[in-house]
Amino acid sequence: MSEPAKSPEPPARTRTALVTGASTGIGEEYARRLAERGYSLVLVARRGDVLDALAGEIADRYGVDVRPLAADLGTDEGLAPVVERLRADGSGAEPPVDLLVNNAGRGDGGTFAEQEPDEIDSMLDLNVRAVLHLARAVLPVQIARREAGDTRTRLGVINVSSLAGEIAANPGGSVYGAGKKFVTLWSESVAAEVSRHDVHVTVVLPGFVRTDMTLGVQKSGLPAFAFVPKDQVVRESLVAWAAGRPSVVPGGQYKAASGILRLLPRTLVRATARRVW
Repeated sequence: MSEPAKSPEPPARTRTALVTGASTGIGEEYARRLAERGYSLVLVARRGDVLDALAGEIADRYGVDVRPLAADLGTDEGLAPVVERLRADGSGAEPPVDLLVNNAGRGDGGTFAEQEPDEIDSMLDLNVRAVLHLARAVLPVQIARREAGDTRTRLGVINVSSLAGEIAANPGGSVYGAGKKFVTLWSESVAAEVSRHDVHVTVVLPGFVRTDMTLGVQKSGLPAFAFVPKDQVVRESLVAWAAGRPSVVPGGQYKAASGILRLLPRTLVRATARRVW
């Protein structure tokens, strides 16, 4: 008697990544490298014209589906459509998001006493509040997918923080550094919470990277070795995320520096930072 025919495996679904702050710098690099790996993309940034041009170029070059989504994540109005997209579970027209890259951020510099209260609120809304809300939108969907038996692709979140959060005084300003420290500690905590579901959360702590945000620092006379190429930041972080590591410091020089920072007394770190900046 012949064995009953087995049901065919469902076709593999194209992976989807949503990248914020995607129009330039590290975010643009994430978009290119993920497209290179075959991901369909949802690209989020404020500048719609720049985003549209980038989406078209990436789609033509890599042959993947790229959807631009212009939004200011520092506002409720801008955050809402991105949250809605991340909540898609595949039951409707939009595929679920396999990887969220929380990259959007800003650092205004200046001392705390010089910054206007609305500038402080705006920076925290983008650098901290948006990161939390976007991750909160996608993680329950990803956990539910695992519980429903979806094991065919990696799921999770990459949060781009900064080594500035490990230093009490830094060129991005005290509010910027404190916000990044929050993102780092929260990311490591939530990584432990979701790891039992085989969902990966990785926080990335770059040092100096040549982007539009660091133009002032690039002109400050720092030596070339102080800067890590953005493609290295993205490459190392994707490897760490795939491996389920909760944090990564890209670049050998900054891996060493972060290790030293953990060992040095806080008083010495503060005093050194004040002399440098």
